[in-house]
Amino acid sequence: MNKTEFEEAKRRLTTEAHHDYSSLELLIKVLRSEDGCPWDKEQTHASIRRDLIEETYEVIEGIDRDDPHLMCEELGDLLMQIVFHADIENDAGRFTPTDVFDGIVNKMILRHPHVFGDMDADTSEKVLENWDKIKAKEKDRPTAASKMDAIPPALPALMRAQKIGKAAAKVGFDFDSAASAAEKIPEESAEVREAMESGGADQIKEELGDLLFSVVNVCRLAGVDAEEALTAANDKFVSRFRALENELFSRKKDFSDCKMDELDSIWDEIKQKTDEKLKKIKQ
Repeated sequence: MNKTEFEEAKRRLTTEAHHDYSSLELLIKVLRSEDGCPWDKEQTHASIRRDLIEETYEVIEGIDRDDPHLMCEELGDLLMQIVFHADIENDAGRFTPTDVFDGIVNKMILRHPHVFGDMDADTSEKVLENWDKIKAKEKDRPTAASKMDAIPPALPALMRAQKIGKAAAKVGFDFDSAASAAEKIPEESAEVREAMESGGADQIKEELGDLLFSVVNVCRLAGVDAEEALTAANDKFVSRFRALENELFSRKKDFSDCKMDELDSIWDEIKQKTDEKLKKIKQ
């Protein structure tokens, strides 16, 4: 982008009443141009990798809150990350933003033969079954292990564990039910205790991992998303901890003034009050 193009791009971006995808693409080019922003020019895929992850989770927060204003803002932030990465590759000459659009549109057409072709799929289950078959053929993943290898290692561990379990289940390697999977938890817990008694850090880590994986299997077979379940548990803990802290303040105490048994007692009171409140709401 030469000086004239740079000035014209700035004029367009600052005077147009409304913007679309082309405006965002132009904005990134301006920011990353020779006369643009020093910070934006320095960025690489690796340096803004965490930003992409964070923006994705902020979109999820907007969805969870059912907050359209937050969703709108965060989807914009996420879209900017996508355009930023595409522009880096465009400058490197490896692919263009148009290639990104071509790729996703063509892939979706291919994976919806019941819409764009002559295949029948009158239920969501059939659609997903066809999707898996087409994807396996596209990616040349004929075996269950190759499908597991394709699950992104960068996924949150609970989410990845659930997908791995699902892949194993598709070839019949699975528990009969959530109840039978739950029977594995005491066994794994005992192995954690044995590892802790032996004092080996690596073994403790391994056995705790096995225990967590077992819990994820129970979640999957019970129809519960493990990531969502732990997120809810985190939120519940924070809420109860805040109530505990407020109760201490009301008693003119601090955590340092209390022994753990007293804190446990207050915690149990808070838990009981919360449970009773939930029961009344459900009634």
